[in-house]
Amino acid sequence: MTAGGSADAWARQLRGGLRQAVLRRVRAWLGMRPSRADQHAARLAHGALGEQATARILDQLEAEGWWVRHDLRLRGRRFNLDHVLVSPCGTGLVVVDSKHWRRGPGHETALVQGRVHCGRDDRHAQVQALAGYANLVAQAVGLPAAAVRPLLVVHGSPVAGGWFETAVRNERVLVLGPDRLLTTLRSAPAGRDARAAAALAVRVDRVLVPYGG
Repeated sequence: MTAGGSADAWARQLRGGLRQAVLRRVRAWLGMRPSRADQHAARLAHGALGEQATARILDQLEAEGWWVRHDLRLRGRRFNLDHVLVSPCGTGLVVVDSKHWRRGPGHETALVQGRVHCGRDDRHAQVQALAGYANLVAQAVGLPAAAVRPLLVVHGSPVAGGWFETAVRNERVLVLGPDRLLTTLRSAPAGRDARAAAALAVRVDRVLVPYGG
């Protein structure tokens, strides 16, 4: 499945792609009136645009020895991994989460008393979730936690200073805007080992499957 595909498909279903009987059950399950379901669908579609924009940036790295995967989940788990990258040196992974947060005055993404906010909205729970996902990926692939780096890309809302790090338990999560994404990844430890990268990619593909699969 392509980047943002699962969110985009779910949005289309909520908007009316399902038969009315199924749609009523979905709305009841979500506890939403039709208007709220439509709003939720709009948010999903908005988020899918961010995932697709990030994917277009990340796909440029494949010519530089990176292995790039989009819209995945761990076998036996239901949470979505937007993007997973194998480094050219074959020793580490990057788990990238795309967000499309509100832009405009008063909606800067920044640390407020150690927690990630978009304007007045506390978004730190989403950062904590990303750190947890990265840790689970490390366990599943058989890598030390330090070898799997969580990275959150924020579209729309400007990121204070262009980027910053925040601590979640023992994990460091990097938060940055899309304009800093390629530069940041290219500044990772130098070196290329195509055989090691390919072997690690095989391990990733064994435990991570397309989200819709």
